[in-house]
Parts: sequence; C-alpha cells; structure tokens
Amino acid sequence: MIADTPPNITPEAPQRRLSKAQRRLQLLEVALAIVRKEGADRLTLGHLAVCAGVSKPVVYEHFGTRSGLLIALYQAMDVEQSNALREALTTGERSLKDVVERLAVAYVHCAVDTDGVWQAVGAALAGSEEKGAVHQKLLDGYVQLFATVLAAHSPLSRPDLERRCVGFIGAGEALSAAMLRGHCTENEAAQTFSALMQGGLGAAG
Repeated sequence: MIADTPPNITPEAPQRRLSKAQRRLQLLEVALAIVRKEGADRLTLGHLAVCAGVSKPVVYEHFGTRSGLLIALYQAMDVEQSNALREALTTGERSLKDVVERLAVAYVHCAVDTDGVWQAVGAALAGSEEKGAVHQKLLDGYVQLFATVLAAHSPLSRPDLERRCVGFIGAGEALSAAMLRGHCTENEAAQTFSALMQGGLGAAG
C-alpha cells in the first residue's frame, strides 16, 4: 500500500537493504511524494533515484523507463481506489438508491484522496499507446465493479447494465475532474453523480 502521507523527498542516506518488493514500494512512495510536491514533470528516473537515496540502476531495474514508472504509479493508485470503493460497499445497504449514493460518494472521494495526482500522472502519460491500454483496462475494471455491485439491485441484463456503467464511469471521471478544478464541491459532484446513476437505472426515491 502506498503511504497516505508522502515521505520527505530530501535525498536520503543509504538505509538497510530492502527486499525487491519493499524497495519497489519505497520507490513508489517517493515517486508519489515528488508528484505531489513538485509536479509530474519532475518525476524522472534520475530524480527519483536521488530522492530515494539509491543508484540509478536500481530505479531502472524496477521500472525500465519513465513511462514504466508512471504506469506503475498509476496502477498502484488504482489499487488504492478500488480497495476504497470495495470497502465502502461492505455495509449491506438494501435499496438501489442507497447503493448508488454510496458508490457516488466513494468514487468522487477517491479523487479528493489523490489530490489531483491521479489526473496529473494520467496527463503525463497522455499520448502513450501503452498508457492508453493501461488506462482502458483500469476503467474496464471499474465498469465491472459497478456492474457487479448494481446487478443485485437492477432488473437489467448484464450486458445492458455494463453499457450503462461505462457511461456512469465516464460521468464520474468528468465530475471528479470538474471538482478538482474548483467548479463544484465534493458533495455537489457526488450528488450529481448519484442523480445521474439513479436516473440511468430508474432508482426509486
């Protein structure tokens, strides 16, 4: 899990030897801190090595290229968001309206938790064919998650429900981006997202 509080990105002195998995996690934590403090443009393999207190070959061994690093960070944040969504949906709501509202609140709140880092990393990867494939895979995962959660509360066929969830996820992404740009509050974004899903599913009040 990536640390919620970014570590200090001042160059560190060499520390005890870490396992490969531990080192990768450490590098991703420092990468996240760099993006939050300095912006995605500053996230390079060389700068990461300096801030993490390791040699460049160590960073290259884990990520290969800058795109590989950005994609790894993107995927790690996606795991955090997916887990947060699943955790928010383990309270056993009974009505479709309740489930939709909880989905909307959790989805929008994930954007707040990443402080715009998710969008910044995605923008840094814009134009990359590899990133496009990764991003689509992540969005497909959210579609499946939404469809699975909503299936127990909707009479729609699974294919029809999945198509609607594609639209819901697109709306959620757009509303989250608008919120981060200051065009609406988190609560307004969540309420709008919930209303769109309820309208699309015919949820009763």
